[in-house]
Amino acid sequence: MRYLSIILHRLWFLLISMIERLLWRMHGVHLGKGTRFSGWCYLNIIKGAKIQIGNHVHFVSSPFVNHIGLNRRCSLSVFTPKARLIIGDNCGFSSTNISAFIEIVIGNNVRVGANTMIMDSDFHTNDPRTGPNRPVRIDDNVWLGTNVTVLKGVHIGENSVIGAGSVVTKDIPANVVAAGNPCCVIKNLHV
Repeated sequence: MRYLSIILHRLWFLLISMIERLLWRMHGVHLGKGTRFSGWCYLNIIKGAKIQIGNHVHFVSSPFVNHIGLNRRCSLSVFTPKARLIIGDNCGFSSTNISAFIEIVIGNNVRVGANTMIMDSDFHTNDPRTGPNRPVRIDDNVWLGTNVTVLKGVHIGENSVIGAGSVVTKDIPANVVAAGNPCCVIKNLHV
């Protein structure tokens, strides 16, 4: 009986992936080969904005695939006509919210743990206390642990690992482990 359940879930996710790819392409999203959706994702794209997703990217929005405890669906949003959201090849996202007002660029082989948020704005653009929106860049081979928040203006260098629950408020160099609130370097990785 358990194997039948697994087979049915895989068939269901295959159907969801086919429908999601079709819907996203209809909204102007450029999808690379092998993009998969395990559960329904939320997409919000303004006319003129750009979302480009590389090859073999996996979006997980179902607790049947990730048992760590997902508290929402994956969500990709671009809020202004000139906004860009670029995701490289071989990336994986679990219950991740990515929100772009200007630009978010995510490199290749990036792994993003459950319930993470990546944003280039404070969302209160009419409040002078928040300051301007600023782009976010996450380089190749970065791993964001569960419940990480990456705030506007941050650049995370390649091969770095961000510990669970961290709030990344400033740049993190390449080849380090960083964690905390605010996130800071704990140790260097010898790559």
